[in-house]
Amino acid sequence: MIFGRKQEMKKISIIVPCYNEEDCLLDFDAKLSEVVGQMGDYEFEVFYIDDGSKDHTLELMRQICKKRDYASYLSFSRNFGKEAAMYAGFCNANGDYVAVMDADLQDPPELLPDMVKFLESGEYDSVATRRINREGEPPIRSLFARMFYKLINKISDADIVDGARDYRLMKKEMADVIVAMGEQNRFSKGIFGWIGFRTYWYAFENVKRAAGETKWSFWKLLKYSMDGIVSFSQVPLSIASWMGMGCTGISLAAIVFIVIRKLIFGDPVQGWASNMCVMIFIGGVQLFCLGVIGQYIGKTYAETKKRPHYIVSECSEGQIKRVG
Repeated sequence: MIFGRKQEMKKISIIVPCYNEEDCLLDFDAKLSEVVGQMGDYEFEVFYIDDGSKDHTLELMRQICKKRDYASYLSFSRNFGKEAAMYAGFCNANGDYVAVMDADLQDPPELLPDMVKFLESGEYDSVATRRINREGEPPIRSLFARMFYKLINKISDADIVDGARDYRLMKKEMADVIVAMGEQNRFSKGIFGWIGFRTYWYAFENVKRAAGETKWSFWKLLKYSMDGIVSFSQVPLSIASWMGMGCTGISLAAIVFIVIRKLIFGDPVQGWASNMCVMIFIGGVQLFCLGVIGQYIGKTYAETKKRPHYIVSECSEGQIKRVG
């Protein structure tokens, strides 16, 4: 008699980027351990990524990894940013499914079982989460966020849903493609949308931080959004060209007008104020266009240096890529 071989247990890799999250980390670990206990049919590996924290985040990670046999940690030599932390997690993930979630509990771990069910159905390659409201968020910040999503979807090939979170679960094949996109200037929301794959959008009510304060100020978010636009669209370059052509056209029309007025009416060109206004306007447009071009040149320069995305100064035992 031939007996069928027992199906191997699938593994889920969870990436948790952390920067100064000492107020939330233990609560997050407790919630996640409950979910892991409920999902006994799956094997887990959890990567806590310390992005150069200045508080006791790393010490708490060490404690968690001693207590949880499925947990590992990586600590960067300095703050490389959340994008680098996520990339480090993708580089080290070995699971059949790979998830990314924040440690502040705004990405509820209890959604994970439902997200796995969608992947197990075979209809989707990833399950991404989106907030259906922005309760508790400053109105101005919410307004700019909605404007950003509308803008980037119009001017780029990246499909980004309004309210999208980095919290998502994906098949290993999709995670491998993300790692293969080794670009230095990473904008993960854009990368997730650009690579495609069949994605189910899981909507949930906005959840406030469990404790502590957000590390994303308005200006950091604004800079991050500008990086995303430059990384996934060439429209700003086109706008600079159009403005240059527009100014040239306006200047030619003004010259023709002044010459005709002088020949017909004998009117001299009056005042220096108008000339100064025109010169300042054209100078401003030129500087704006140079700034736009400079953004793209700067990104290109960063790519050509091929510096590592992150450097690991300390990690738990195991096969972990220390540089990526």
